[in-house]
Amino acid sequence: MRAVVQRVSRAEVRVDGEIVGRIERGLCVLVGVGRDDASEDATTLADKVVNLRVFEDDAGKMNLDLLAKGGALLAISQFTLLGDVRKGRRPSFSEAMEPVQAATLFEEFCAACRKLGVEVQTGRFRAEMAVDLVNDGPVTILLDTKRLF
Repeated sequence: MRAVVQRVSRAEVRVDGEIVGRIERGLCVLVGVGRDDASEDATTLADKVVNLRVFEDDAGKMNLDLLAKGGALLAISQFTLLGDVRKGRRPSFSEAMEPVQAATLFEEFCAACRKLGVEVQTGRFRAEMAVDLVNDGPVTILLDTKRLF
């Protein structure tokens, strides 16, 4: 699984003009599911995201994780993170998992984050979404469960 993790002061996602997910201070996480991903990837990614120390402590150092900061998480499915543009100019999405299985793993990721004690809001899987956020810092981290270890 791949993720773009952004520390935000606020974030929301809309579908057809309706807000379907909104958080204040926390993390906005775009999640892409690859065709070779499994449940272990979902739980590994959740653990990594929830425990990322990207929030500043009293000394101004990035030492605090999402739980210590009391923030929430906005998770948004994003198959385009698996886009491959090594050949030509049009992305190939052949590395992305088919939608039904991808939705299951995305939900497993969200459930694993909740199990770790984080409030999780989401977009709507396979919908056209408008994401509005304020990147705090800016702090943006790229994660890939196939490259974590």
